[in-house]
Amino acid sequence: MDFLSIIQVLDSTVRLATPLLLACLAGLFSERAGIFDIGLEGKMLAAAFFSAAIAAMTGSVWLGLLAGIAASLVLSGIHGLASITFRGNQLISGVAINFLAAGLTVLIAQDWFSQGGRTPSLTDSGRFNPIELPFAEALSGVPYLGPLYSELISGHSILVYVAFAMVPLTWWLLYRTRFGLRLRAVGENPAAVDTAGVSVIGLRFAAVAICGVLCGIAGAYLATGLQAGFVKDMTAGRGFIALAALIFAKWRPWYALSACLLFGFLQAIALRYQNIDLGAFTVPVQFMDALPYILTVVILAGFVGKAIPPRAGGEPYVKER
Repeated sequence: MDFLSIIQVLDSTVRLATPLLLACLAGLFSERAGIFDIGLEGKMLAAAFFSAAIAAMTGSVWLGLLAGIAASLVLSGIHGLASITFRGNQLISGVAINFLAAGLTVLIAQDWFSQGGRTPSLTDSGRFNPIELPFAEALSGVPYLGPLYSELISGHSILVYVAFAMVPLTWWLLYRTRFGLRLRAVGENPAAVDTAGVSVIGLRFAAVAICGVLCGIAGAYLATGLQAGFVKDMTAGRGFIALAALIFAKWRPWYALSACLLFGFLQAIALRYQNIDLGAFTVPVQFMDALPYILTVVILAGFVGKAIPPRAGGEPYVKER
């Protein structure tokens, strides 16, 4: 594999890791506040559909992004209402959101566009176009450094840069602000936070809302950045992979970045190298396609017991009277 091929694989890694990273950070905010959310998949799917649908109808990708975030926030509100206000089972609520999004997106898409549950292909202003960073073209001829900057760092849509910028922002917000301290405390000992006069309900709803916004951006990127429209079940388990990456990262932002890049790298390898010849035998394309999901199962089996979640995670808070 030459240097240019390596750059191309890494470029695909960055693109494929972006929705995983956004969803992983979304789950991090929610679970740090004590709200387990396996409905990331459903929120991303709803956001992908509505962002593509509105972008196709209006011709504006920014309106599509807002629609995707709004759809994700609605599902986040339902999850918050069920698990925080009514103290329902958080896992069941998340599963319900996944089923709801999977069914409604196809139903509405067929009703609106009559294209078999998909949206029309997006073009021009209906998609997020690549951004060329300063001096990318001028440096492209420089050995090694040029392709690294012009091909790998430059040439991504704005949502890719937003996703990677969210990692240090999330770290700063969680570990260097009063809001982050309270959010983490709510996930560990909500009674102590309540005793200090801080609203546990308010903080948990804030975390669920942040989760909704990030899932909305992730879904919008899938439909308007990575691809050019919505198709049935286009998230393809990315929400569950993001949850596995979150467990692998032990609920820490920088570790989450590494985990999502690992999953993105495996997906990039699977897409680029369909059959790998190892001499004695050839690795079939089906195994390469399944590799990210196999790793998900391995991580869940091997790290669930070792990665300790927030102590109050999954438990509704009942205020003592």
